[in-house]
Amino acid sequence: MEHEEEIATPHGRVTTITEAPGTDAPAIVLLAHGAGAGQRHPWMIAMRGALVGRGLAVMTFDYAYMEAGRKAPDRLPKLLDVHEAVATSAAERGVPVIIAGKSMGGRVGGHLVAERGFRARAVAYLGYPLVAMGKTEPRDTSHLDGIVVPQAFISGDRDRLGPIDLVRAVADRVPNGAVTAIETGDHSLKPLKASGRTVEDSIDTAAAVIRDLVV
Repeated sequence: MEHEEEIATPHGRVTTITEAPGTDAPAIVLLAHGAGAGQRHPWMIAMRGALVGRGLAVMTFDYAYMEAGRKAPDRLPKLLDVHEAVATSAAERGVPVIIAGKSMGGRVGGHLVAERGFRARAVAYLGYPLVAMGKTEPRDTSHLDGIVVPQAFISGDRDRLGPIDLVRAVADRVPNGAVTAIETGDHSLKPLKASGRTVEDSIDTAAAVIRDLVV
């Protein structure tokens, strides 16, 4: 069953949705949304359901700008403040926390672990936005070098914001990095119809990778 709760952050209260399997979960996944759509987007709902189906508890939330109905994301420090407050709440459940996120949410999660010192069991990036919209040069990912827990990069091999060769290079450089390439997947892991696969198949693959991070 879903449980909604408001969490206090330095930038106002934000809504969280927590869903858990019927049995005790070995970990909770804190799943952050991307820049353009919040936790109630069908993609986020499907990912949450796939993770719960794998026996994990899942908490999603909206960043402050999304909670307020604004379209433009806040700057990184404000995003981090909100993410940290929600992650602290997730950790109070007494089980390991896996930090995961779609696009921007995954990127902010990496900063949370690397720069704010949040103690995660692992970090999962669902379409790491390595090249910002309208840019050609990759973002600085040197902060990821200091993360010693497993980092799972789950990316479509035709993701324009995360070219798979560049993502592989980052994963090969960081400690405990690994790449799962979704064949013909785009930035939302959606494959081409000709592949015979669906975005739901990709989401299930991603959920299996994240479940394997629980050791």
